[in-house]
Amino acid sequence: MSFRDEIGRVIAKDPRYSLEAYAFVLESLHLARSRKLRDARRAERARGPRPRRGRPTVKGKAEPSGHVTGKQVCHAARRLAIRQFGLMAVPVLEQWGLCSTSDIGEIVFNLIASGDLDKTPDDRRSDFDDVYDFATALGPKPAEGERSPSETKTEDV
Repeated sequence: MSFRDEIGRVIAKDPRYSLEAYAFVLESLHLARSRKLRDARRAERARGPRPRRGRPTVKGKAEPSGHVTGKQVCHAARRLAIRQFGLMAVPVLEQWGLCSTSDIGEIVFNLIASGDLDKTPDDRRSDFDDVYDFATALGPKPAEGERSPSETKTEDV
């Protein structure tokens, strides 16, 4: 079964999000996992070799968990959107049905419900709510000395 077929059955149950939105969230999830594992390996190397005491160490070290939080997935999605779409990130994601970090959570939990992803007992749908505002986090940054739209007062308009 192809990716389109597998995701097609999920989309049939919740058509708010396009195939591209699901692919984007899955890629964000992959990037979040990769970053977590890379950071864990760097931290292990930075600690250096551990002193040996008593029994010899086990040869096969346990790999750190690849589980990521909702917040980590949302931040990976932000980095991915900026890298892939730049200033067009917000309109592209909106066209796919992604208008907030809550939408990322909806897709993740749709994939959990379909059996395509696993969750831990600590994972909550609300972990994805209000992680950041899309327009602010994905929009253009004000030039030095300029105020962002959120800093503009109504009397300035």
